[in-house]
Amino acid sequence: MSKTSIDPDNLPYADGDFYSFEDLLTDKERSRLEEIRSWLAREIRPNAIDWWNQGVFPQELIPKIAELDPMSPVHRQGYSNLFAGICHAEFTRADASVATFLGVHDGLFTGSIEALASKEQQEQWLPDIYALKKIGAFGLTEPLGGSDVAGGTRTTARRDGDTWILNGAKRWIGNATFSDWVVIYARDVEDNQVKGFMVDTTTPGFSSTKIENKIALRTVENADIVLENVVISDDFHLKGANSFRDTNKVLKVTRLAVAWQAVGQQLAAFDVARRYAVEREQFGRPIASFQLVQQQLVQILGNAMSSMGMMVRLSQLEDAGKARDEQSALAKAFTTARMRESVAAGRNILGGNGIVADYGMAKIFSDSEAIYSYEGTQEINTLVTGRSITGIAAFV
Repeated sequence: MSKTSIDPDNLPYADGDFYSFEDLLTDKERSRLEEIRSWLAREIRPNAIDWWNQGVFPQELIPKIAELDPMSPVHRQGYSNLFAGICHAEFTRADASVATFLGVHDGLFTGSIEALASKEQQEQWLPDIYALKKIGAFGLTEPLGGSDVAGGTRTTARRDGDTWILNGAKRWIGNATFSDWVVIYARDVEDNQVKGFMVDTTTPGFSSTKIENKIALRTVENADIVLENVVISDDFHLKGANSFRDTNKVLKVTRLAVAWQAVGQQLAAFDVARRYAVEREQFGRPIASFQLVQQQLVQILGNAMSSMGMMVRLSQLEDAGKARDEQSALAKAFTTARMRESVAAGRNILGGNGIVADYGMAKIFSDSEAIYSYEGTQEINTLVTGRSITGIAAFV
């Protein structure tokens, strides 16, 4: 047996959909999914490693994304949450950084406007947001606040007549180095409640600085934000964002999206590892002929399919309006843990080449560490789930 006798693209299950989950989509959704996949193959896959190595987001890509028009597939375009989730996994499969750009702009930022802005605010802002004429970011995490930000938000908002004055700092804010707007969540000093505000990044007192030297999602431009007496009109207070419970309406949905990213990363690892195993020869034959290599490939596939099965059901519950916060928490905790196992197995299959970005797996492996951490850590999501099944909170 030689590597030239096998065509990796024509093997059964080459697409990784081992249980035909995509058959649950409508004909219209499958057609749209293929359109998106073709675009990803053309515009993203050939460039993703170079962008990652450079550590700079390709802003020239934004008009091309706008032309593809992937924005708000559920609220605006009428697709199912299942379709939206599979598409997000496919974006991640092509490049986790571009998927994260969309997750921030379309999920966290746009999701905040769709869920928490007044009708008048939505009518004013959403057209340019949907068209990507205005790029957004989401400012919640702080330098000293991550998992405890619900009750420990340090950024403050003080009402002064018809204006608000914002002071504080945010950290890890994706897109913030080039975004036009940022939704900032700040604690109202009067009632101690977390409220949401739309902030123009050209407003005096607002500054952002790119976080350098990351080992994950290098193409995403995360930033430190500083707000020094930033004055905004009350018209830019999101009228439905008046407590952290309101903020959590956004996080529940985006946590689901991050769990879909974990599915996409596992499928990406499967793609790279399977092809490498079929094409790479050692001892005169493809390494795919070795039992331990096959075992690791099956582990990756099994992890991906168990994660996808969970996400398919959760998306169906979301479509039915029955999904709960703790179900999103368990999904994020479970799928990202399986993702870590999968990308480690994939890196192992590639041996020494697994730590070289040119082969793809090193980027997949590294990017997974960011996905594992954001939208709630493994520990916090585990404890949220634990609280729901015991009735006892194990954290403050």
